[in-house]
Amino acid sequence: MKLCRQLALLLFAWPLALAAGTADTLVQQALAAEAHFDAKTALGLFLKADAAQPNDPFILEKISKQYSDSISDTADPDEKKRRAKKAVAYAQRAVALEPKSAINLTSLAISYGKLGFYSDTRTEIADSRLVEDYAERALALDPNYDWAYHVLGRWNYEIARIGATERFFAKLVYGGLPPASTAEAVRLLRLAVQFAPQIPAHHVELGFAYLADKRPELARAEFEEAIRLPLREKYDIEEKARAQAALEKLR
Repeated sequence: MKLCRQLALLLFAWPLALAAGTADTLVQQALAAEAHFDAKTALGLFLKADAAQPNDPFILEKISKQYSDSISDTADPDEKKRRAKKAVAYAQRAVALEPKSAINLTSLAISYGKLGFYSDTRTEIADSRLVEDYAERALALDPNYDWAYHVLGRWNYEIARIGATERFFAKLVYGGLPPASTAEAVRLLRLAVQFAPQIPAHHVELGFAYLADKRPELARAEFEEAIRLPLREKYDIEEKARAQAALEKLR
């Protein structure tokens, strides 16, 4: 009888162990694809890993990231919005399962920021507040997390450069915009660069913050540094193109 129980336990545990092993293999393959900036392949592998091992916050955050990164791979506005919504949905699930993760919170902030580009004005304003909220929560958990500073810095200069007419309209119809400034954007993005100087995207956003703060020479230096650095993320490809275009306008 004891032997029968042991065999039953082994038979029950075997599919679970096999699924875990499969998920681990898929995750490793997906991470390799991500390192080669292949968001499409990485997404497919992470989705398979999610099917093999559901409700894993690491896998869910990675799926969100691939959807977010792949937005630049399509020119179809509807498809861009669909991917942005998917990024938000998976990031929300990751945060629900692991709410004390600065990475998950920042991923959700980034996803809401990207979705805002494809939303109506009311939704964009509401989502902008969520971007700020989740990024600040991430920093409260990890004061050294460079990407949270990056997100808050970009959020500040994007909000700060909205014109007076748009601000008046937003206040009249939607209750106004949250406070933001280019000086705060510069401060935050300097911290992102300080904590991770090897990331080109941090230098690019600091460059744009300097431009918004009317300091073009400092902006030029950041754009040049971003172009000089090797790629670290798929996102850096798009950011380096933005830096190159900005430099051409500064010449």
